[in-house]
Amino acid sequence: MGPEGITVEVAYARPERQWLVRVNLPAAATVADAVHSARNMADFPELGVAELVCAVWGELRPLDHPLRPGDRVEILRPLRLDPPTARRELAAAGRVMGQAGGASSD
Repeated sequence: MGPEGITVEVAYARPERQWLVRVNLPAAATVADAVHSARNMADFPELGVAELVCAVWGELRPLDHPLRPGDRVEILRPLRLDPPTARRELAAAGRVMGQAGGASSD
């Protein structure tokens, strides 16, 4: 996009499907703007913007974080289990994280 705007990518993944949507936004766009724009183009209606946790290039960022051209916004799904609980449950079953059949953090 030209000097009046920027282009960023918005990524979201569920176990069965992943999305990567490129959106054009005004130059002063935020993480929330990118997510809102991408939601109009992709199918992840289960996400409400107010409770989203997002990252830009893997670093947690608030929804009002300003974006730069080429940024990649990642929408993070909540964990089903916190890591210490998952490790305890796996240890009780005689397994470890990362082992086939181990816990999933999605």
